[in-house]
Amino acid sequence: MPRVQKNRLISPPVPEDPHGAGAPADDPDAGLDSAADGAPASVRHGAAVIRRLWEHAPAGPGVYRMIAANGEVLYVGKAKSVRNRIASYMRPSGHTTRIARMIALTASMVFVSTGTETEALLLETNFIKQMKPRFNVLMRDDKSFPYILLTGDHAAPQLAKHRGARNRKGEYFGPFASVWAVNRTLNALQRAFLLRSCEDSFYSNRTRPCLLYQIKRCSAPCTGEIGEAEYAGLVAEARAFLSGKSRAVRDGLAQEMAAASAAMEFERAARLRDRIAALSAIQGAQGVNPKTVEEADVFAIVEQAGQFCVEVFFFRTYQNWGNRAYFPRADKSLAPEEVLDSFLAQFYADKPPPRLILLSHEIENRRVLEEALRDRSGHKIEIAVARKGEKRDLVEQARQNAGEALGRKLSEAAAQTKLLAALAGAFGLARPPRRIEVYDNSHIMGANAVGAMIVAGADGFMKTHYRTFNIHNRDTAPGDDYAMMREVLRRRFARLIKEDAAVPAETENTGTAGGDKPVFPDRPDLILIDGGQGQLDAAQGVLTELGVIGLAVAAIAKGPDRNAGRESFFMAGNEPFKLSPRDPALYFVQRLRDEAHRFAIGTHRARRKKEFTKSLLDEIQGVGPARKRALLHAFGTAKAISRAALSDFAKVPGINATTARLVYDFFHERGRQ
Repeated sequence: MPRVQKNRLISPPVPEDPHGAGAPADDPDAGLDSAADGAPASVRHGAAVIRRLWEHAPAGPGVYRMIAANGEVLYVGKAKSVRNRIASYMRPSGHTTRIARMIALTASMVFVSTGTETEALLLETNFIKQMKPRFNVLMRDDKSFPYILLTGDHAAPQLAKHRGARNRKGEYFGPFASVWAVNRTLNALQRAFLLRSCEDSFYSNRTRPCLLYQIKRCSAPCTGEIGEAEYAGLVAEARAFLSGKSRAVRDGLAQEMAAASAAMEFERAARLRDRIAALSAIQGAQGVNPKTVEEADVFAIVEQAGQFCVEVFFFRTYQNWGNRAYFPRADKSLAPEEVLDSFLAQFYADKPPPRLILLSHEIENRRVLEEALRDRSGHKIEIAVARKGEKRDLVEQARQNAGEALGRKLSEAAAQTKLLAALAGAFGLARPPRRIEVYDNSHIMGANAVGAMIVAGADGFMKTHYRTFNIHNRDTAPGDDYAMMREVLRRRFARLIKEDAAVPAETENTGTAGGDKPVFPDRPDLILIDGGQGQLDAAQGVLTELGVIGLAVAAIAKGPDRNAGRESFFMAGNEPFKLSPRDPALYFVQRLRDEAHRFAIGTHRARRKKEFTKSLLDEIQGVGPARKRALLHAFGTAKAISRAALSDFAKVPGINATTARLVYDFFHERGRQ
């Protein structure tokens, strides 16, 4: 973590003459006001604010945050000399539209001093990911990558898919670009090395081999079908293969197969043949495999119509482990190398870097980023622009894929824009909706009831904006869909009203990011509800109660026999109507409704599953997961625990006298109730 030395919120004083005596004596731009007569008044004011803050900026490396009057963080930047960087914002003219708007909105600044520029880069990246300033380049779709884990905390290591924090002991191989790529590779590895994939709890309770042993995808160490030494040999082969020694592993298996064949051990030779074929399938399915690049991430960026696409290819052990396209939010005035520079720092904020990173463009912070990644990973990192040979071919392949991905996205966006326009026409809206919210409920006779909200806009489904609502109003009768909808909408819009009240009207979000690019709004233009007139009346009643006016609300009632294409629509002040079966707006509404239904059903099933697996032990306050496991291992079930005597609990490892009394009293007091 960066060694933060200072963290100061600076609000400007109000001098008598902000353009004269109030300016620092050594201000390099102190005489530029007369040349800025053509600049907008808001920009001149923002520049004057920054000018008064300039004298408080640290002269060394650090991070600065530009903050609006309502507290919104507009921009996060880092510099080798924060004071010199801040001076570049003190001119009220000569800026791009993006920078000018950022200056105009600045009301205060926060400065954080760091020991080195490398620490400033790391801190800047953390702030950007946490605060998501609208004038910064923002990496979107920041989901973690899947890995293959060879566990190291068990006598018989497990080969498993892993995603998230790498806190389990073992060796991690990856990243893979998708879960599909991991699953495909795991299936082949199981056939090749016969390593177990089951969880430790399943492994410890086996008395006979499972189906995977029968179909030759596991060697069944759980029941002793293979000895510890022989299984350790399979683990060593799998580790060597995943570490890049694939040829040596295959050659060794080929020699064993030949020896078995010569000794007329044909069954063993056939098993070895199948393992070699599985290894060939892994390598043959990876696509284009480099011959000279053992380990690298390849980045290429393209720009078209003011949008950017960064394509990332992952190469490990001379194999292509997949690729992924990213569409960062960035102002169209930025150059591709600037976007790539900021993107890389955010990309590696929570991911282990390879030893080589190949780029399509030279970036300004290459040296600083190399140092930051080296300090964090503990080994040398090289960031380079590929100029020739196979490395250049890999970058060109990534660039071509980036162009194709961006073309597809732009085409989809154009189609989405047409659908939003068609929806506006169908529902009589003054303009195409920028944000659509769709609501649905899911329950079984009122049990595990949940409400779901999905969100869509010009970029399609906005899954980061999805929300779920656990129905917990005790006055709601089981199965009362109208009451559930009222509760969901009341909670949703009461929160929106509360958030709006905290933002002064004159400082509300202008709807653009970085000068020109639209910001996805927080408030909907159109609400769609799965239901009929009753659901519409319930929704309208809540909105009227909360004082929400001017918001279009429509209810979608399924057609006769629930046939798609025969839906009826209900809107306040209109007679129920239908859309033509071939109307694109109808197909769009059906997609929205089906997505809301899918999301609500999935949330309900997850909650129901959690209820099924809930144990009485979970209700005992003061008994944590470790002690629950110890009790279950000792007694088998919660029912057996409830029948145990107090003296029996004292014999369980990890259970002291206090915990024993707590558990005993819980079950016996429960029985007396």
